[in-house]
Amino acid sequence: MELLGERWSLLIVRELMLGGRRFSDIRASLPGISAKVLTERLESLEQSGVVVRRHLPPPGKAQVYELTAWGYAAEPLIQEAGRWAAQSSAHDPTLPLSAVSLMLSMRTMVDRAALPSVSGRVGFVIGGDSFVAEPSADALPVVRGDVAGADAVFRAPVAAVLAAGIYAGVPWADLERDGSVVIEGNRDLAMRYVALFCLPPPLA
Repeated sequence: MELLGERWSLLIVRELMLGGRRFSDIRASLPGISAKVLTERLESLEQSGVVVRRHLPPPGKAQVYELTAWGYAAEPLIQEAGRWAAQSSAHDPTLPLSAVSLMLSMRTMVDRAALPSVSGRVGFVIGGDSFVAEPSADALPVVRGDVAGADAVFRAPVAAVLAAGIYAGVPWADLERDGSVVIEGNRDLAMRYVALFCLPPPLA
């Protein structure tokens, strides 16, 4: 708690869980955090061995922040915190969330017993971020990457509209009709994939 309990620290770790990000990318994913606070938290996490800075080679020459192996090992903490939060009757799955939050929620809320019934590569393009999920019999790897070659692809300007379909029961046809979501490729696979996820029943 001394390392990750300070405000914003665990959220920063969450945003780095699917790969390194630039300072501006992290800040854009965390509305409300100031540049000063983000700088302080990143410095603290770096000093603690959770985060490391790396300079990309030319032509990018950008500086990115990445998790160390120890930092990546914090994912179960984030998953359990997310599962706990979702058990509140006040939880609203339609509220804004980052693209990484949505991807991590899938790894948290997946029905593992149903995983063997879904096979294929499912891509997600959310704003400027791209991810690919490839369910297997006992795991759901989700990685940041190009969706080219994916069997089905969901496209949306923000993660919240996809969360509304996955977790809040908003009909996908409605989301497509108003242009919030575009589903490309194998629609049957896309629908079987999103059916893998559900929120736990509320406890309070």
